[in-house]
Amino acid sequence: MTGARPAAVGREVPTSRRSRIVGVDAARAVALAGMFATHIFPLRVGREPTLTGLVASGRASALFAVLAGVGVALATGGTQRPEGNRAHLAAGAALVVRGILVGALGLTLVALDAPVAIILAYYGVLFVVAAVLLRAPRGVLAAGAVLACVLTPVASQLLRAGLPDGPGDQVGWPALAEPGAAVVTLVLTGYYPVLTWTTYLLAGLAVGRLDLRRPQVATGLLTGGVALAVAAHTVSSWLLGPGDGVWVLGAEASARRYGTTPTGNWWWLAVDSPHSGSTLDLAATTGSALAVLGAMLLLSRWAPRPMGVPAALGSAPLTLYTLHVVALAVYAGSGSDDLVLWVGHVLVATLIGIGLRLAGLRGPLEAVVAAAGRAVRRGVSGVTSKAVDSTSPGPPST
Repeated sequence: MTGARPAAVGREVPTSRRSRIVGVDAARAVALAGMFATHIFPLRVGREPTLTGLVASGRASALFAVLAGVGVALATGGTQRPEGNRAHLAAGAALVVRGILVGALGLTLVALDAPVAIILAYYGVLFVVAAVLLRAPRGVLAAGAVLACVLTPVASQLLRAGLPDGPGDQVGWPALAEPGAAVVTLVLTGYYPVLTWTTYLLAGLAVGRLDLRRPQVATGLLTGGVALAVAAHTVSSWLLGPGDGVWVLGAEASARRYGTTPTGNWWWLAVDSPHSGSTLDLAATTGSALAVLGAMLLLSRWAPRPMGVPAALGSAPLTLYTLHVVALAVYAGSGSDDLVLWVGHVLVATLIGIGLRLAGLRGPLEAVVAAAGRAVRRGVSGVTSKAVDSTSPGPPST
């Protein structure tokens, strides 16, 4: 989006009228670096979280998921929502195709048996959900995010009653032999259940409908995000401390979760543990994601040239995520070489991002997914002019 007047809704926007928002790409770079860290460094020593566990666990994935919603909103008009059934159908169909391709890539990466939980299949389902929401007003999306944050953890507790705890096996191609079980895992019981993660999607869509080039918006995201995160952690501490939640849940209250909490006690909704999917976890991680986005938007205004480096890293997240997973499948590292491994992943990813930026190219996987989406959108809408999508969202993980 640029400062120029947006093109009429339903038309494809020429390249000169669509430019990347540096702060959004820089925020994706933060998420990538955080995700690399959570995949490489230990997150806990016994029951105590490490520095990586405190700073990045749960927050990197939430940041990616919120940015997914932001990217979808930007790619479908930003402040200008699709108007008319045909425009919505075209944009939604393109998004569904993207979701299928990203999900298929995720199913394939699972076969590599890398020591990480692959999120792309979940992400693909989120794209399908987003396709339905493209015409929703910003206020409706924001209200929906609040309701989803409060209600989806409750729904999850109810729907998972009687089901085994834990995320179960990852969803790869063999899992599709039992499609019903695969859907239950992706939507309800897996590492990144779509039911509760819709909170991040709705929040990102609402933010993406704002004018992200305005400093007032960036400042509001930073301050509001910090306030939300602090409030959520404070409420959780009160409920688990003076509210006697720790006494009820015992030592398990601080244990690492894998997408969901046990269903045997409603006190679990008071925890704010990473990946617990509780209301307070969703609120805290949404807040941290908004704060990072706001900070990156402000930094990109104050220091545009230096911010070009992280923006280059964050401009090809799907490609770099995939390369990262492949690299970990080959060599995961351990112990004393963890720092060297993390620095290596960040450095190589940055160099690839800068190289693509200097060559004027998209990441190869981003290019394939975007081309398929453009073809479907043109076919549905009847638009024949060149389509450009410069704000494709990238993949979250851990």
